[in-house]
Amino acid sequence: MEALIPVINKLQDVFNTVGADIIHLPQIVVVGTQSSGKSSVLESLVGRDLLPRGTGIVTRRPLILQLVHIDTEDRRKTFEENGIDGDEWGKFLHTKNKIYTDFEEIRQEIEAETERLSGTNKGVSDEPIHLKVFSPHVVNLTLVDLPGLTKVPVGDQPNDIELQIRDLILKYISNPNSIILAVTAANTDMATSEALKVARDVDPEGRRTLAVVTKLDLMDAGTDAMDVLMGRVIPVRLGLIGVVNRSQLDINNKKLVADAIRDEYAFLQKKYPSLANRNGTKYLAKTLNRLLMHHIRDCLPELKTRINVLAAQYQSMLSGYGEPVDDKSSTLLQLITKFAAEYCHTIEGTAKYIETTELCGGARICYIFHETFGRTLESVDPLGGLTTIDVLTAIRNATGPRPALFVPEVSFELLVKRQVKRLEEPSLRCVELVHEEMQRIIQHCSNYSTQELLRFPKLHDAIVEVVTSLLRKRLPVTNEMVHNLVAIELAYINTKHPDFADACGLMNNNIEEQRRNRMRELPSSVPRDKGTAGGPQAGAEQVDGGTGGWRGMLKKEDGMPGDKNAFPSSPMRGNAVNLLDVPVPVARKLSAREQRDCEVIERLIKSYFLIVRKNIQDSVPKAVMHFLVNHVKDCLQSELVGQLYKSGLLDDLLTESEDMAQRRFEAADMLKALQKASQVIAEIRETHMW
Repeated sequence: MEALIPVINKLQDVFNTVGADIIHLPQIVVVGTQSSGKSSVLESLVGRDLLPRGTGIVTRRPLILQLVHIDTEDRRKTFEENGIDGDEWGKFLHTKNKIYTDFEEIRQEIEAETERLSGTNKGVSDEPIHLKVFSPHVVNLTLVDLPGLTKVPVGDQPNDIELQIRDLILKYISNPNSIILAVTAANTDMATSEALKVARDVDPEGRRTLAVVTKLDLMDAGTDAMDVLMGRVIPVRLGLIGVVNRSQLDINNKKLVADAIRDEYAFLQKKYPSLANRNGTKYLAKTLNRLLMHHIRDCLPELKTRINVLAAQYQSMLSGYGEPVDDKSSTLLQLITKFAAEYCHTIEGTAKYIETTELCGGARICYIFHETFGRTLESVDPLGGLTTIDVLTAIRNATGPRPALFVPEVSFELLVKRQVKRLEEPSLRCVELVHEEMQRIIQHCSNYSTQELLRFPKLHDAIVEVVTSLLRKRLPVTNEMVHNLVAIELAYINTKHPDFADACGLMNNNIEEQRRNRMRELPSSVPRDKGTAGGPQAGAEQVDGGTGGWRGMLKKEDGMPGDKNAFPSSPMRGNAVNLLDVPVPVARKLSAREQRDCEVIERLIKSYFLIVRKNIQDSVPKAVMHFLVNHVKDCLQSELVGQLYKSGLLDDLLTESEDMAQRRFEAADMLKALQKASQVIAEIRETHMW
């Protein structure tokens, strides 16, 4: 058990070398108000005067004090290695291997190091000072001396000095592996002890709090600390221990700590004879040593797990940073090849890092083709933007000056081209969406797949520029192809398309039905062919005469001359007619024939539009895949190699970011420290000490 504390000291040394506080090692944290006697307690445990003295805040930086018990063999070895002849000495972490045998010099170094960071204006700093004291007169302990709790700023101290000190104390005592040594003066009210109050904030059950009552010899006459030391006033689970400090006069007179401990023992025997063997500095040292050993034993399993987890994390971190580059040419080619492969794998869906929060790469391209683009095309109304008046106007314009007996085919072609043209915009938008996704894949590969690129920001930027340029060059080519796909459909309206046959049959049947209906409506006196009695002339005359003939029918149906309502009043009647005016179509009720003609054209347009839409929905994704996606996949690596794999660019492209080398160095050091700490704990286990 006794060997556990030196093990923690070894671990402390290991982590001190890397300046790490990620591991919470077991230690004793000393807490108290200003002038409560904290420094005197620590000096009594060390047995030497080594801490700064004065009024106000003297301790302004945490002091991590490691007490190491040494024997004769240790002293002899130190003398042989360093030429130091003495029983006691000290070493600071910040002065490396310098050994101090004069404890007055140690005090001066603490003061100088405190002022170096905290200044001379009584300010505080959370940067600790590490001091290790070797002596045959100490027990193995690790103690942390903190600034005393205060309420009012003095001198040039900031107004929030109370909050700063409290936060600093909480930082150390919040460590679950720490033991809190709450120091309170006996001549103050224990019920209002600031040290015990702050200890309860983080240790409400008191499982790791030990109270020390100082200045037992300075209590008012007629009073004593019997109830306090017996735990009747404030119960503390780990106990209360009373001590007697040296007075300021004793310190000024250079009274030795050993003499003070002797006088303390005499005072306790006289004033508290029944409690003398459970109080005093020597008993405090033994108690702290015992508590710390048991505490270390309880903490070691969790400590071992924590060290192993951190070692794995830093190993992964170091792997991510990569090794220093020796062969730049080979490294550049490997990075380019890996990026190109990961880019292609992301499109194909075989990437190592699969995105789980959203569609990415090839899956998103597939979604664009079959969901976004497909639904957009299906939402395009075959007759959208086309009114019945538009259809009727197109039919009339296609007949020229001659009235038509049948629906002109030219009107169908004119209108269907207008509708097919509407498919071009969503097709080009599909190309744009795929292009944007292929641009996003670059960032995906940089973030997830090829983290090595983060080491070389210039190479990363160059790769992004090359791929972006390649995509930019393929965009107009792909757009042109998609534009041509629509233009091809517009170039030739194939009314003989197999899927269009039924629609054409419908049109022919409709026209035939119109012809039969017209023939049925003719009066019996009208000849139906040239063999009618009276010959052609007679037939023509019959037709010309009466309202039941062709001309009469056309007058009624189409508003031909002869109908007094067909045209405006004659100029002879006083109203002028401007023949240059263009008639504007107005909403009106269509005749039966007009209705039938418009319905036929609309059906034909819809039927042919659906055929073309199906073709576009199939051919646009194929064109995008061939001219954009597959072309980029096939040419990406050759393009990257051709643009970047040049001897003149090697040094520039493989320049690491400014902090990458530093982070790699720090991670490597931390990993070594964690591995060494793991070995230390493993050695403990092998010797069956826990």
